Order: sequence, then C-alpha cells, then structure tokens
Amino acid sequence: MTQPSAVWSLSGFGDEVDPDPAIQAAVLLALGASHIEVRSAWGINVSELEPEAALRLKDILDEKGLKVSAVASPIGKVDVSLPVEHEVTRLRRIISVAKTLETKYVRIFSFYRGEGQSQGGIRDAVMERMSALAAEAAGQGIILLHENEKGIYGDTPDRVLDIMQTVDSPALRVAWDNANFVQVGVKPYTEGYAILRPYLEYLQIKDAIATTGEVVPSGEGDGELDATISALAADGYTGFASLEPHLASAHELGGYSGPVAFGVAARAFAVLAAKNGVTLA
Repeated sequence: MTQPSAVWSLSGFGDEVDPDPAIQAAVLLALGASHIEVRSAWGINVSELEPEAALRLKDILDEKGLKVSAVASPIGKVDVSLPVEHEVTRLRRIISVAKTLETKYVRIFSFYRGEGQSQGGIRDAVMERMSALAAEAAGQGIILLHENEKGIYGDTPDRVLDIMQTVDSPALRVAWDNANFVQVGVKPYTEGYAILRPYLEYLQIKDAIATTGEVVPSGEGDGELDATISALAADGYTGFASLEPHLASAHELGGYSGPVAFGVAARAFAVLAAKNGVTLA
C-alpha cells in the first residue's frame, strides 16, 4: 500500500449540490469533506448576503460540523471599465461575510474587457484594480485567491503570473483551476505549473476536454490533473482541494451539478488523490 505523502482538506462548492445550505452540508459530509466553499446560500450570492443571513448560515454549518474553506465571490467578474471603487466596495461587504464564516480566503477574478479591447489594452486598468483589492484585503487580514476564469485578463498562466508579480502582495494568491486552463487552450501542468507554483495557495477540482471545453470528472479530460496532484504532493502542498464539478447546466449563480453528479466528481477525484498518496480529510 502506498504511504500517504500529503493530507489535503477536502472542500466543495456547496451551491453545486443544492440551494439549501443544510442539504449542501449533508452531501459534502457524506462525501468525506471537512469544509465547504460558499458561493451562494438559499439562492443568494455572497455579494448580497445580509449579515443576519450570514450568521444563520454559520449556525447551520456549525451544527453540521463543517468549516468554510473560502468565500467564492464574484469580485472582478465584471467589465474593467467600472470604477475601481465599485469592486472595492463590494469586496468590503464580502469580507464581512468571510469573517462571519471564519475563513481568511476570498476568491476573485481579474476583469473582463469590452468589445474591441485587447488583453494588453486593459492591462494597466486591471493592475490598478487588482492592487486596490489586494490592499483592501491586506488591511483586513484576508487573502484573495485569483481564479483563472476563461475570458478574464488572468486566464492564461503568463497573465496570471503578470498579475502576481505586478501586484506583488501576500494578500493575493492563486486559486488553480485545471479545467479553466484547458478551456483557453492551455496544458495546465505542462505550461503553467512551474511558473505559478510559488503563488499557488488553493486548488479547485474540475477537468475538461480540450476539443470541446466540456467539463468532466477528474482524470477524464485533458487537465493533467494526475500530474498536477502528483507534483503538489511532492512539493508538500497541504491546503484545500475544493470540488467544483460543473457537471450539469450552469445557472445564473455559477456552475451546478446536483447531489448525484457531485458524488461522481468527488469519487473520481478521490481515486486520483489516493493514486498519488494524498489523503483527503
């Protein structure tokens, strides 16, 4: 039997299971997760979650014995033409939710460009906004996790590295998503791992097929998840692995899977983790 070389904390996007946090928690616990990633509860996005609702959510999760790995915010998933303060103001509200839920991590994005604009053309505006967001987070003891979403400025390894090096803040780190890299024509491990590993603080688990962009369970696509997991285990990574299966049709709050497909995704990832000597806890 392979001796475990690493222990990772298993989490997952609760709203991919069901809108109801109690059902989200029950399914994640049944799959062996110790944490939950909160993007929405009762169909309400974290950016609009009132303080009373955040406290109610915390009570439900506490009762179930589930901790929060991160708040999956929509910050930066907007056009870069919006004023800097627009997203900083929203971030302040989301940070209050994160503090209520007792997590130091908030996922963000690096802005969309308008029609006719190039990625290079929006670079300075992106950096100004990302620096402002990182400064706000640093002042409140929060770490922002940049997800490499398709179509934003930071959707390729080189541009994610550009953000990390330019902003140069310990309050801004990488949430690594293999499937999203595949969807922009990148071989994640081959082309991105070495340059981004120094900044990689959080792992989102999904895979995708290069020819179609279709999201599939771990190991069934071109996301080089096996190689990525192996390398992270060898590097001593001991952070979160958060399931974001996206195995059913997307809805307005993000991807969705449902309990059954979520379980399929969890088991597929568990196989790859075990193969590489990773214990999920």
